[in-house]
Parts: sequence; C-alpha cells; structure tokens
Amino acid sequence: MNLASAPRLGRYFARVDAAGAAVDPAAAAFLAALDHLSTVAPTVAAAIVAELRDQRSALKLIASENTSSLAVQLAQGNWLTDKYAEGYPGHRFYAGCENVDAIESEAASLVCELFGAEHAYVQPHSGADANLVAFLAILAARVEAPLLRKLGQTDLAKLGGDDWERLRHAFGSQRLLALDYYAGGHLTHGYRHNLSSRLFDVHTYGVDRSSGLIDFDEVRAQALRVRPLILLAGYSAYPRRINFRRMRAIADEVGAVLMVDMAHFAGLVAGKVFTGDDDPVEYADVVTTTTHKTLRGPRGGLVLCRKEFAEHVDRGCPLVLGGPLPHVLAAKAVALREASTPAFRAYAARIVENARALAIACLAEGLDVVTGGTDNHLLLLDVARHFGLTGRQAESALRSCGITLNRNALPFDTNGPWYTSGLRLGTPAVTTRGLGSDEMKVVALLIARVLRATSPDGNSRAHYRLVDEIADEARAGVRQLTDAFPLYPELPVDL
Repeated sequence: MNLASAPRLGRYFARVDAAGAAVDPAAAAFLAALDHLSTVAPTVAAAIVAELRDQRSALKLIASENTSSLAVQLAQGNWLTDKYAEGYPGHRFYAGCENVDAIESEAASLVCELFGAEHAYVQPHSGADANLVAFLAILAARVEAPLLRKLGQTDLAKLGGDDWERLRHAFGSQRLLALDYYAGGHLTHGYRHNLSSRLFDVHTYGVDRSSGLIDFDEVRAQALRVRPLILLAGYSAYPRRINFRRMRAIADEVGAVLMVDMAHFAGLVAGKVFTGDDDPVEYADVVTTTTHKTLRGPRGGLVLCRKEFAEHVDRGCPLVLGGPLPHVLAAKAVALREASTPAFRAYAARIVENARALAIACLAEGLDVVTGGTDNHLLLLDVARHFGLTGRQAESALRSCGITLNRNALPFDTNGPWYTSGLRLGTPAVTTRGLGSDEMKVVALLIARVLRATSPDGNSRAHYRLVDEIADEARAGVRQLTDAFPLYPELPVDL
C-alpha cells in the first residue's frame, strides 16, 4: 500500500511519509482507526497515542509485560466484541455463535498443538481467572464428583440440605501447597489477601536462605506432612527453572494433583527453550498461563489439562466466568499462530540469552543479583543491602530516567510487599524491541549508575534524592537505545 491509493483520513494518517513511501498495511489500518476514534473521543485517542509515546521513550523491563504485534491488537478491535457466547464450542447458551465457535476451536487446537496438551480451555480473561477455573475444576473432579457418586446423585440441584453442607465442608477443608509469595510465588497461589486463601487450607514452601533456590527435598518433606489435594508449582518472581519431573514424583507420592502456573514462562515452553524436565505440560495434570507475557499475545489466560479434568475446566462459564470475550479469543488465536513459527522460537531463545547477559552485567557492576543469576526471563536485584534503598525508591528513581520496571518482595524481605527490598527485571519486551546481549551491558550500567546516585530522602521509604547530573546522563543513555531500537517502527516516529 502507498499513499497514492491510501485515503488521508486526518491528523494521524497524515503523518506518514509525504513523499509517498510504502505504508505497512497494519500501520495504515491502525492509523485510520485512530483518526476515526479522534472524531468520536479525542481525549481517548490522545491518551492511546500518549501511551505509545511513553512506551517508545522508555526501556520496558517489567517481566510480566511485552509488546504484541499490530495483528494481535487489530484482532481485538472489531464486532466480535458485541457478541455473547456463554458456553463453549457446540454448547452455547446464545444463538448465532458459529463464528465464535470457529475462532475458539482454532485457538484451543493451536494451544494443544503448540504445547502438546490433551485439552485446552482458552476463555479465561486473565491468569487469575485461569487459576480460579483450574482450582474449582480440580475440586469438582477430585472432591465433588466422588461425593456425588457416593450419594448416588449426579445433579447438584437435587442435593438435600445436609448433603449440600457435606459438600461445602469437603470443599473448604482441602489443602493447597504452593510456593510462598515472598519466595517468588504469585498472589493467586494462596496469598492471604487473595481469594485462593479462602478456598483452601493453604501451606507454602519457600527457598533456601543462603542460595535462594527451591529445595525439592524440603518440598517433599512438607508434602508428606501436609498431604495436599493440590501441589502447585510456578512463580511470579523466581529467577530459576523448576524441575517438574521431581514435582510430579512428589505429587504422586502423596496422591496430589500437580498444577503448574506457567504464566511467566509459557513463551519459553512454546519456543522450545524449556523442554524435558523444564516443560510442565509433560508432567502436570493442570497447567495455567497468561497469554500476554513471554507468549506475546493479548491480555488473557488459558487452562491446559489432562482429559480427566476437561469437562470440569470447560465449565469455567458459568462457574467463574460470566462469558468469554470473543474479540480477545480472536487475538489469542493470532498470537498462538505467531508463537508456532520458527521466528518465535528464535525470539524465545533470545529472551533467555538477554536475561543471562543482563544478570552477568549487573554482577559486573557490583549489583546484588538474587541467586547469583537467572535461568529464565527475569532476575531480581536486592537494593536494600548495598544501597540502603527500598524497592519503591529504586523503582521511582529508575522510572524518572526512562527505565520502567517494578519493585518486588525478596525472600525473607523485611520491608514488606509494598515498599519491598528488591527490583524485578525482565527481558521479554526489550527483546521484542530488538535489543541484544551488548545492549544488556549498557542497560546494567545505566541501572547501576542511577542506583549509586540515589539515596533516601530523610526517613521516608518512598521519597528519594537523585543526583541531577547522573539522571541526565541516564536519560541520554536510554534515549540512545530507544532511538536505535524503535518500538513499532512501522508507525510514524512523530505520531
């Protein structure tokens, strides 16, 4: 497509090359959409463009974020958003769902093919939803179904008051054993302020105080003591791989369901960077994930499971979800197809290469890298021990210089989950942008310079002081990297 044949719709489209250079079709569609949106809701259009400018001008090191393709984004902006589709393919509570059936079936098929799963449920709106669907499906399969068989009943609606109370008691007394939040586990893995802690009698395993690593012998010992219904593996802030073969053996020994939350590293599994003992799908009964982190898709979730749990997982609507979002299902299908390519495998390998290079460079700069490195897409820095900073102060100082990351609690953190003692750094988004190992050395240098020039402001755990000269130098360094590796280069630079 070139400008000779493209309509000049308004302020955004008019910013493309006035000389008539070729315009990327996806970019043209995106610009045309912005032009139309600006005529209806100019403040919304302006905020969308401002977000692009913000992301373009900063280095995104948030481990749970990425940059999806324009194709993924365009798949979400269409009339599928107008459609109700409660149920699942071939079993809907609304008429006229044939096209949604086709999209959802394709997405589920792509998941099974990509990950080698027996069954996939692609409707969850988020990783939290996916985990809730998984928890309740496991409870239904392993607690509800046996009790109903014992009562000679198949319909919950026909249970009497006493039997219903027995079922409620059976549900509420089940045990969950998961990685502790402060050791890198996720909020939805039984953290006391999350719904998951109300569903289960929660027990946690942690990491070794000296190494920061999961001790599988200790996990086994805890599992033997607790005898959980669910042994949950997976993490939000653990910089190493997990041996899922060993987790499977522990689960089998105590009769537990092995559930894995691979939301953070799903792209590394899809990209065949994590194989063998590092691939949870081969060993787990139920696997959950998001689609927007290393998988580089839209914000959403998935549940993969063995056939034993399939019918229960498929009841995520109405059990948990009010209904699927067909436009997001379409975007998931696009992202899953992208993840099925050799190019994605190469990308997934570069994520880990960059994370390791960043960890090595941080160590060379004298930064305190938790566990001494990383095996996956993220690493943790302790900013309290050497710099006397809270994670919140360090996060804010770096953000002011154009480096976007998040503060994170560390194992045995004395600063709590709000201020924290650490930072979490991830490489998925900067790898999408094109940065490589050499650039990771520059990023580490910039981070170290900013942290060394930052100090607490009085007794505050939030406010900080940053040397102006160093801040200016860091911003210039960030600008050099962002200019060299533009975000969405198919879109005009002055959008």
